[in-house]
Amino acid sequence: MADKTYTLKIERGCDRWQDFSYTASDDRDTVITALLAIGEVEFECSCLQKKCGACAVVVNSRPMLACDARLIEVADKKSVIRVTPLKKFPGVRDLIVDRSIMRENLKTIRGWLDAEAVHRDRYYGLSYDSSRCMQCGICLEVCPNFCAGSKFMGTASAAVLTRLLSELPVEERGLLEKNFREHVYAGCGKSLACRDICPAGIDVDGMLAASVAMAVWKRG
Repeated sequence: MADKTYTLKIERGCDRWQDFSYTASDDRDTVITALLAIGEVEFECSCLQKKCGACAVVVNSRPMLACDARLIEVADKKSVIRVTPLKKFPGVRDLIVDRSIMRENLKTIRGWLDAEAVHRDRYYGLSYDSSRCMQCGICLEVCPNFCAGSKFMGTASAAVLTRLLSELPVEERGLLEKNFREHVYAGCGKSLACRDICPAGIDVDGMLAASVAMAVWKRG
């Protein structure tokens, strides 16, 4: 492709914006490619391969992974790209936010195995799908019911609970079922804003339906 110049409008805290120019020579260039080249804005990244979830930001009003946001696809008609930090978490600096509440939520729901997991063919696909959650926080960014520190913990915690519920014997699931009912089911408004936003492509509808069946209706 011919070189194309983009304007990146970066929010750098307290509604302070700064414009940067970036010229792309490859249509595979992403927001991360541009941020690395600019070198003045602080942000988080690790794998650069859509695997870790560290680079979650909001690009032209849509939360996504910066390493998966191809400039040619996300720019508006004037080749402008607005990049802001996630808003559901406390800001640290530039595009970095504090997502530690997600880790604390996993502690609260006891998101780990206390007993040996059981392979059940019926839930093999469900277990695998839910295990792909990166804990990036993008689903929480679009959720109208989630607020950091609230009792409702959203789809990110639901993914962990679903995997554990699908892998534990029924007699070992009591506490996990209780935590699912209290921290996911009771607070979910069923807007399903999280349905099409997951960068890992998790089947959120199927995951929630199966976990509700197990934890609320005690089926399976």
